Amino acid sequence: MKYLIYILIFSLLPISCSAQKNSNQKSPNEFDQKLADSLGADKYGMKQYILVILKTEKANLTDKDLLNNHFRGHMENIQRLAKEGKLALAGPFSTKNERDYRGIFIFNVKTKEEAENLLKTDPAVIAGVFDFEIYPWYGSAALPMFLKYHEKISKENP
Repeated sequence: MKYLIYILIFSLLPISCSAQKNSNQKSPNEFDQKLADSLGADKYGMKQYILVILKTEKANLTDKDLLNNHFRGHMENIQRLAKEGKLALAGPFSTKNERDYRGIFIFNVKTKEEAENLLKTDPAVIAGVFDFEIYPWYGSAALPMFLKYHEKISKENP
């Protein structure tokens, strides 16, 4: 009986040590104050962004080469703003709609004025290809983090 108790104690000892070791490690879902602060998160993990809806403007551009240049500049501007951390999300609508909405930007800035200044760097906006509507938007502070993963899953840029 005495040997049975020793065997039981020694067999449970590694399990107890393992449980203690795991309790000292952070869970991947545990709150991370340092990360929250670096992203500008409030107590809900959210923050203010500026949402821009790009709309088709009635620019009378018949020169296809010129129009293509504006769109190429538009795409290059998107990539530049994303690399600078100013653009958290961008993309076109997948179908036409009755409001002539073409795409969205979610800018990682605090004011409409900052967003307007960024829009003034877009060749397609400058040329009158796009008009825009601007709205404050409240979303996850982790939104900008997805861009590094997008680069890992996209083979080429448009």
